[in-house]
Amino acid sequence: MKRIIALLFLLSATIPAFAAVQTKTFEYKDGDTVLEGYVAYDDAVAGKRPGVLVVHDWMGFGPFANQKAEELAKLGYTALAVDIYGKGVRPKNTDEAGAQATIYKSDRALLRKRIIAGYEALKSEATVDVNKIAVMGFCFGGTTSLELARSGAPIVGVVSFHGGLNTPTPMDAKNIKAKVLALHGADDPYVPAAEVDAFEKEMNDGKVDWQLVKYSGAVHAFTNPAAGNDNSKGAAYNANADKRSWTAMKSFFEEVFK
Repeated sequence: MKRIIALLFLLSATIPAFAAVQTKTFEYKDGDTVLEGYVAYDDAVAGKRPGVLVVHDWMGFGPFANQKAEELAKLGYTALAVDIYGKGVRPKNTDEAGAQATIYKSDRALLRKRIIAGYEALKSEATVDVNKIAVMGFCFGGTTSLELARSGAPIVGVVSFHGGLNTPTPMDAKNIKAKVLALHGADDPYVPAAEVDAFEKEMNDGKVDWQLVKYSGAVHAFTNPAAGNDNSKGAAYNANADKRSWTAMKSFFEEVFK
């Protein structure tokens, strides 16, 4: 029995501990404004790996985007869920969320400053290959992700999930260095056909490498279960579109991070 116990102890000492997704919440800044970030990475991955910025929807920094960061970490990336509104600015309802989102959608220069601050924070993470950074976002976060690309930031990929596609400066598409993937609900009343058409023209005029995928039967917020299942409200969860869009994102990242 003593020999068996000794053998088990020896084995336990030589078997490495299972790696796991590591997370931390930290502060970073845009000028004097304090922002909050949530970073996730898998410590089983050796060395530097691609980094992905995750931009929240209009409800602000919180569990939804943080969970997406953890899912990206499991894919082998370092992901940072960023904060556009500022630490402690957390809308309690859709009225407050709309007011906050409007501030930044009405001031694209400010919006770009906030997402660039997140980009710089991700670059400072020790596990990130700074030459392989992409951005993805949901609803308001999709709009924000596209604005980072339009700013000319040296990123390699952009993914917009049911994001707003409009911009007051379509000519800035010429600054885009990244490949672009827009994942869109075909029945989304908040991003109507005219806005989609303008986005396509903008991308073509800017000679951007872009893709647009439309999901039938899907409206706004199709990745978020909290949106409910009533399409008549204009925003609703769609399990098929959610699954298919995540698969499309994974394939896109495999391409841009080669």
